[in-house]
Amino acid sequence: MTVHTYEIGLSWTGNTGAGTSSYRAYTRDHEVTAPGRPPLLGSSDPTFRGEATRWNPEQLYVASIAQCHMLWYLHLAAQAGVTVTAYEDRPTAVMVEEAGGAGRFESVTLRPSVTIAPGSDPKTAAALHDQVGDYCFIARSIRTPIHHEVEIRVEDPVAG
Repeated sequence: MTVHTYEIGLSWTGNTGAGTSSYRAYTRDHEVTAPGRPPLLGSSDPTFRGEATRWNPEQLYVASIAQCHMLWYLHLAAQAGVTVTAYEDRPTAVMVEEAGGAGRFESVTLRPSVTIAPGSDPKTAAALHDQVGDYCFIARSIRTPIHHEVEIRVEDPVAG
């Protein structure tokens, strides 16, 4: 077994002078840092008094699922002899907020649009998406159902 450790720094930057003396007395702004990387400016969702120009945890959750899916998909495609020439995704997630403010993600839907080189098998390219969940560390670590609406396009050899 190989063990990987991930460390980040998290600093709240939203103390406007009164700390958390009331719910409205502070901002939700914060910075996420890691060695050798630019700071990631975060906040809460604007619905929860956050700053709309900053990343919120809910967006990062969806992004981590989509990134992990893409990276494992590319790996599996290379192993299966499917040459991917472009990959885009427009994932969405549904979060349900319950009475009292507690909530959870009900679902995540990935919408990968994959372009493959001529000679690659579109059926194999599509089927590989169903295998990703067996490998993606993020998907294997969460309870949220992840759905896929896949589009496979074969690259036009003339357009290149």
